[in-house]
Amino acid sequence: MEIVAKPNKYELGEMLLEIGSLLMVSGANTERVKVTISRIASAFDCDSDLMITNHALMITLTYKDKIKTFTSVRWVPNMHLNFNLISDISTMSWKIVEEKWSVERINKEMKLLDRKPLYPRFAVLFLVALAGASFCRLFGGGLIEMILCFSGSFLGLFVRQETMKLKFNFYVCIFFAALTSSFLVGLYSFLNPEGEFIHALSTSVLFLIPGVPMINSFSDLIDGNILNGTTRGVNVLVIAFAIALGLMVSLLIFNLH
Repeated sequence: MEIVAKPNKYELGEMLLEIGSLLMVSGANTERVKVTISRIASAFDCDSDLMITNHALMITLTYKDKIKTFTSVRWVPNMHLNFNLISDISTMSWKIVEEKWSVERINKEMKLLDRKPLYPRFAVLFLVALAGASFCRLFGGGLIEMILCFSGSFLGLFVRQETMKLKFNFYVCIFFAALTSSFLVGLYSFLNPEGEFIHALSTSVLFLIPGVPMINSFSDLIDGNILNGTTRGVNVLVIAFAIALGLMVSLLIFNLH
């Protein structure tokens, strides 16, 4: 067990902001971020006051003598889901309390966790497309529609990843992905007017449905974090609008009804 010396207030504050930022980016809801940061701060005999918005995290640390020692704000980038990282940070937070880790050890562990490899890109593309084809089958689609849905989902996710790399607006990335996925199905319908396409069209964009932001929105509202819950809820609506807009453009291009 390590003996925890009282850390420099800036080191402790910046470390907590970094952990909070990683949790938010990875898809944690507001209450989980608060609880995890509070748990780690308590290991250093500190109280943490957090103000969390959709893209910012502000923290104030106060030692037991009630003297405020640190206040700072950290900008949080767009969500990039990583549930493994959320779980690893939660497990680490309990070890910090029980084993009395130092700030240096925590920073070292955070670097290791943040560098953990994600799933290969092709595997993600393939499995997401396979999930889309499976939903198409569940909704009553045949083999041709499943192939169309698989191809549309694969290409749509690829387009979304590439546009995100090019730093396009997040909602524009969603629009292009929905347009790409539905365009392929629309093209098939245009070339084969007697064929079925509705199941493939409706399931080719399911991978874009913002499930985690939607769940986090309800969770925040239930926990009393009204501002964050409302903000995330509006974000879900804008994403849904971008998906619908992509579908509508494809329908208009091929004059589908």
